[in-house]
Amino acid sequence: MSSAARQKLGDISDSCLGKMLDKEKNKGDFHPYLANYNVRWGEFDLSSVQEMKFEDHEHERYGLEYGDLVICEGGEPGRCAVWRDNAPDMKIQKALHRLRVKSGFSFDFLYYRIVLASRTGELQKYFIGSTIKHLTGVALKQVEFDFPSHGEQISIAGVLRSLDKKIELNNRINAELEAMAKTLYDYWFVQFDFPDANGQPYKTTGGKMTYNPTLKREIPEGWSDKTLSEIANITMGQSPAGSSYNDHGEGTIFFQGSTDFGWLFPTTRQFTTAPSRMAKKGDILLSVRAPVGDMNIANSECCIGRGLAALNSKTGSDGFLFYVMKYFKQIFDRRNSEGTTFGSITKNDLHGLTLAYPTPELLKKYDDIVTNYNKMIFERSLENQELTKLRDWLLPMLMNGQVTVK
Repeated sequence: MSSAARQKLGDISDSCLGKMLDKEKNKGDFHPYLANYNVRWGEFDLSSVQEMKFEDHEHERYGLEYGDLVICEGGEPGRCAVWRDNAPDMKIQKALHRLRVKSGFSFDFLYYRIVLASRTGELQKYFIGSTIKHLTGVALKQVEFDFPSHGEQISIAGVLRSLDKKIELNNRINAELEAMAKTLYDYWFVQFDFPDANGQPYKTTGGKMTYNPTLKREIPEGWSDKTLSEIANITMGQSPAGSSYNDHGEGTIFFQGSTDFGWLFPTTRQFTTAPSRMAKKGDILLSVRAPVGDMNIANSECCIGRGLAALNSKTGSDGFLFYVMKYFKQIFDRRNSEGTTFGSITKNDLHGLTLAYPTPELLKKYDDIVTNYNKMIFERSLENQELTKLRDWLLPMLMNGQVTVK
């Protein structure tokens, strides 16, 4: 890397703190806005975007343009993502900074530079507050980085961005495959419109139904009711002594709860030298404490803490079991939205969950389909793990010039 010029962010960009949230007193029209919880590292969660009023003269001040960096002021100060016109007419709320780089500087390069500074602790020296940390607008402008030529910024960011784009594509494909399997589960095992002997939807075309007193509803003839403990081996987690924890690889991989969860596989952060309850490779890892119902797959043998349970099918129908648990997750979420918050689920509650259980022939048919889907999902998820490792290895090497782009 050629010689780099050290620059303050206040000199190479324009920044703005979002609007104070005050839904009652503001004039103007309602517009969507981003809050702190909508910003992830490198992406935005737009599933829970709210609206508030913005006046006409505030649109430019608080609005977003392609290439703007959206940076968290608190929570996890510095957490950021690049806005790429993800949704129309979006504004920012006071918990966020909008940073717009000037000509001659790459917003993608700056994003990856902030990621590196957060990981190395370089960014933390700009935080204020003894217990609750914040990154103020004044402090953000004082953050200093070395910037190579604009061409080198583009080249470095291009390598890292290409890896992230491949990871994003894999995640989108995986989400589609999972949605297909969930839709099929709902169609066959909730609505009971699986294909009958003539290939027609069973219930819709008059398939015979019988009342089941345990489930308190009608189910297809030939089906039965089962509890979760009848179809799955369930291991409730138990946390080892805290003195056995370490982060340098001594002992057994340890997952305390869903904070370690990724898109499909958990991220290894801790180990324990005194493992208690174990999960096998391929087991479903289920969060049993808020949020109840989140799931990952164990990609190696591991110890599980009290925030998790491990499940596998007693009949080898792990694909079916996975989407059974996805279905139960929908029930937990629905109850949460109705105001009955599930802070945790007990062993007895988990073991006693009931479901309508299909005939062996239909179970095998479904499991064959979703096993194929899951195989594709697993392959892409494993590829993403390798791509993430490569990106994280390249990030500091590219930034300090140990690796160059030709």
